[in-house]
Amino acid sequence: MGLQGKVALVTGAAQGIGRAIALRLAQEGASVVIEDRVANDRARETLAQVQATGARACLVEGDVAQVDAVRRVMTEAVAQMGRVDILVNNAGVERRAGFLDVTEADYDLVLDVNLKGVFFLTQAFARHVRDRGDGGRIVNISSVHEELPFPHFASYCASKGGVKMLMRDLSVELAPLGITINNIAPGAIKTPINAQLMSDPALMAALKRNIPLQRLGSPEEVAGAVAFLCGDDAGYMTGSTLFVDGGLLWNYAEQ
Repeated sequence: MGLQGKVALVTGAAQGIGRAIALRLAQEGASVVIEDRVANDRARETLAQVQATGARACLVEGDVAQVDAVRRVMTEAVAQMGRVDILVNNAGVERRAGFLDVTEADYDLVLDVNLKGVFFLTQAFARHVRDRGDGGRIVNISSVHEELPFPHFASYCASKGGVKMLMRDLSVELAPLGITINNIAPGAIKTPINAQLMSDPALMAALKRNIPLQRLGSPEEVAGAVAFLCGDDAGYMTGSTLFVDGGLLWNYAEQ
């Protein structure tokens, strides 16, 4: 219960890694603001699961690709919970296309959600912390592709590379406010976004050959790393990326 008395805002929390993070932070004692683009059945299921742990929780909707919506998300989170101590920028999208075929619409979607949304929600959070005056924690769910090339996903790689450098810059800019900021870079994780991959034995076999631990990770393993970065043991960590990838980054070869 290392986060007792803290309030965490988790974006993209309706399923997958976001849901696992919301649940783990609740189990650690935090109150949780569950954010997703729309308050759909999956988001409400996350809310019910978090509340079942005994944690205080609320649901806030908003499209993180829109700056006005991002600011409303923070305002509503503070209005409902009184404050926000922890921001987890988890919401993200990807679009597959060869570089020569990428459309402006797909590029804008990926960069707006994955980078612009992180930028401006972090800004709104930092302003809240500045006005409150007692520090906070930011964890961005990045990807191994902040470092690792991923052919046919150029916009996704650009967004995650941007999140990496944004985190490093803000670790300097936000330190005087008592705010730490770090990234977690998952590799291949068992989430709905990888459902097609997991249903194809040949693709799974090829992927596992590139992962030294020979398996996909779980959302709960990513959530555990988030809980660590939000807790007292990580109080002196800022500007770092934790890789949760089974060794994939250091053993990857295109097939």
